[in-house]
Amino acid sequence: MGTDPGERRRVGDGWRNHSRRDRGDEQPAPGACLMKALVIRAFGGPAVLEMAELPDPEPGPGEVRVRVHAVVVARTKDVAARAGKPPFAPQIKTFPHVLGTEHAGVIDRVGPGLDDGLVGRRVAVSAVLSCSRCRACLVSREEACSEFALVGIHRQGSYAEYCVVPVDNVREIPDEVAFPEAAALAANGGVASAQLDAGAAGPGTTVLVPGAGGALGVTVAALAAFRGARVIGVDRRPPRLAGLPLVALDGAADDLPARILEAAGSGGLDCVVDNLGITAWCEAYLPALGALGRVVVSGAVNHDPVPIRLLQFYLRSQSLIGVRTGNRRQIDRLWADVAAGFRLPAGFVHTLSWTRALDAHASLQSGGTSGQLVLTMDASSAAG
Repeated sequence: MGTDPGERRRVGDGWRNHSRRDRGDEQPAPGACLMKALVIRAFGGPAVLEMAELPDPEPGPGEVRVRVHAVVVARTKDVAARAGKPPFAPQIKTFPHVLGTEHAGVIDRVGPGLDDGLVGRRVAVSAVLSCSRCRACLVSREEACSEFALVGIHRQGSYAEYCVVPVDNVREIPDEVAFPEAAALAANGGVASAQLDAGAAGPGTTVLVPGAGGALGVTVAALAAFRGARVIGVDRRPPRLAGLPLVALDGAADDLPARILEAAGSGGLDCVVDNLGITAWCEAYLPALGALGRVVVSGAVNHDPVPIRLLQFYLRSQSLIGVRTGNRRQIDRLWADVAAGFRLPAGFVHTLSWTRALDAHASLQSGGTSGQLVLTMDASSAAG
């Protein structure tokens, strides 16, 4: 969400919109450049988001600074965290805090030891931070890092003109991919890639996606189809599935188990990617899971217990797999798919100016949004 460098202000110059300066204990040094950022000074409703002036961040060794053009609004990592709800709000330790996880923009500065040739690259940014030292990281399973952390939670995020991140977190994006779509891909594509890898989804397989009309569900369904799988989508609002490459089932139907069995066919389901963990839906799809079938779980919205019949799992060599998010290898595969032509469905990404962040948070909090909400600096950045 950067501005023209020629329009940068310095301490004492003020902003034309009279935004409030960071009131933290550490004051910017005289002559330091300031950037605009959306901050929270306490947990609460959407109104706690306010525009402020903060010192421009500087990249350290192994880091780059990204001039942000688009940033996702995430239900759990942004909206719930802002409201003070777990799991992430308790991990925000200092205020004022800048939210904002996955984003897209242009590298405008690099830290010591990095190639200046990175400056000017259009990139998408993953929010996952890892230590590179623990057992999981040493086997390239950064998603299970013992020091797992997130941009926008454990360090200042991307609801700002500039954001500093490790160079390992950025991926160059094709010129034809606009910044809002790139941010949405960074938010949902990495975990979708990881889920489909874990579920061995590909040509000749049948994949069921409960909640296929949600932001992550749409991405999973579209990517599974792109990778050659036959996809069945379940949603309580079937119109949200219109236009997706899948067999659509009404999640509110009384005979949902029978409909899933019929749609799965004689071989049953090869893979279920479940981001919700709704008990009734689990009971509906488990009987349709085929031999060697895999249930990949990345969510439990109500934290309800789900009955698992172990006899079925061991007699049919089935698997239950938890996936937290994508690792670097799986993120690389996502962007290889993008280079090969994968795109999110038309109309999936909804953009709002970051000056309307309060509206975006309120809409997502009320459940009035479908697809992926993305904040942009202005119309020109939304166009990529």
